[in-house]
Amino acid sequence: MNLVVVSNRVARASGNEPMTGGLAAALLPVVEKSGAIWVGSSGRVRDGVHREPFAEIEPLGAGALAMLDLPAAHYGGYYEGFANSALWPALHSRPDLIRVSHDDYRSYREVNAFMARALLRFRKPDTAFWIQDYHFLALGAELRQLGVQHPIGFFLHTPWPSRATIGCVPHHRELIEAMLTYDLIGFQTEEDRRNFLGYVESELGLKIDGSEVSTTHGTARCEVFAISIDADAFAQQAQKAMTHPEVSRLRKSLNGEKLVIGVDRLDYSKGLINRVKAFDKMLTDRPALQRVVSLLQIATPSRGTIEAYGNLQGDLAKLVSDVNGRLGEVDWTPIRYLNKGYRQSVLAGLYRSAHVGLVTPLQDGMNLVAKEYVAAQNPLDPGVLVLSKFAGAANELDTALQVNPHDIEGMSRVIATALAMPLTERRLRWEAMMAKLRDNSIRRWFADFLAALDQAHTANRSVGPIPLAPPPSIMMAGGRSRLAPRAAGGAVLQ
Repeated sequence: MNLVVVSNRVARASGNEPMTGGLAAALLPVVEKSGAIWVGSSGRVRDGVHREPFAEIEPLGAGALAMLDLPAAHYGGYYEGFANSALWPALHSRPDLIRVSHDDYRSYREVNAFMARALLRFRKPDTAFWIQDYHFLALGAELRQLGVQHPIGFFLHTPWPSRATIGCVPHHRELIEAMLTYDLIGFQTEEDRRNFLGYVESELGLKIDGSEVSTTHGTARCEVFAISIDADAFAQQAQKAMTHPEVSRLRKSLNGEKLVIGVDRLDYSKGLINRVKAFDKMLTDRPALQRVVSLLQIATPSRGTIEAYGNLQGDLAKLVSDVNGRLGEVDWTPIRYLNKGYRQSVLAGLYRSAHVGLVTPLQDGMNLVAKEYVAAQNPLDPGVLVLSKFAGAANELDTALQVNPHDIEGMSRVIATALAMPLTERRLRWEAMMAKLRDNSIRRWFADFLAALDQAHTANRSVGPIPLAPPPSIMMAGGRSRLAPRAAGGAVLQ
């Protein structure tokens, strides 16, 4: 199989760059080892929607990265607009934060169509396309419209919300009908799958047989594939990272204090305000813990031009300042708050240095930080994971201390419990979680999805393709491509 993986952005495996997002951390190793081509945005835009798709190719282990310059006229409406101001808040059950225009939706569809045309040059007789995440809900339909009859699978890294919540997204029916052109749709949890099928049955009136949805153009199979990590590889990285200068400086600065750690993108779905309030309440209600424990919160900024994110950054900084001002001493700071990303090689050591890992999102697809924290621990003296029951990881990591992230008082009690947990109990809980991580590895996720995609596509081969009419007024002009040589061993597709 010639696999083409598609996501909004691709990630380089540079040791000098911070890793941002669970999708990048998960896909990098499998692309490197599988020989897949990973296609996504270069982070640059080009003027003129009439231009043909342009991509720079570079090797990545056994595979390759293909980085596209997206159309400048539509990138803002696609990314900051519809994807992250309509879909993201809805998928995380925050329809009150939806801010979107008709032009944003038009740009979203334009970029999906643009990406579909760009993918044609990667098509071979044995190609399978694996589309990642909410940025490209309609990409399968655009590929089918261009005559692509190859296997096309889709995996959603976020949650899928209730029927009423997704119904708040403009053009929701059109988008979900487009999703049903995929041979296989993968979700993180059974609840996400149920929510999706509930919408399809109630709103579209389509027949559902187990995991399969029958449509006029074939059958879409909907399954659960919980994404994971390579736990043993991450454990080795964490052990090695303990000698890293940044990790060594942190450990020295603690002066014997216990450390609680949180690592997140600065996003309203991560529950950061409630987390800081819970830590504040724990220290306030239990003065004996002051000067005994501190919180290291790494919150990497993202999407700063979107109002909700700008507001969150200001509110969180003010809250941290207030806590440190009230409880701090000249030689002790309760909360170390950092707005920058760190490389995996450093993060692994930071996780291993922390007595408690706080992963308390209000809503999350999976949250690989939870799994990384567990894998990073010293087997002889492991830390304790405090995990939101609304993270997808809670389904697997059931021996973590699970919390309701809306219950600030309850979280404060659980953090205190984690700090006081005896070694025997910590080991038992950690061993149970680590066993599940080893059993449900990233390699198994990868292999299971591709096997299911092959089966789903094979079942659809007997169904003749029916042309799909795209929505009027959103199509972009296509064009023929050519391959031009590029210096430094790469290639440019344009």
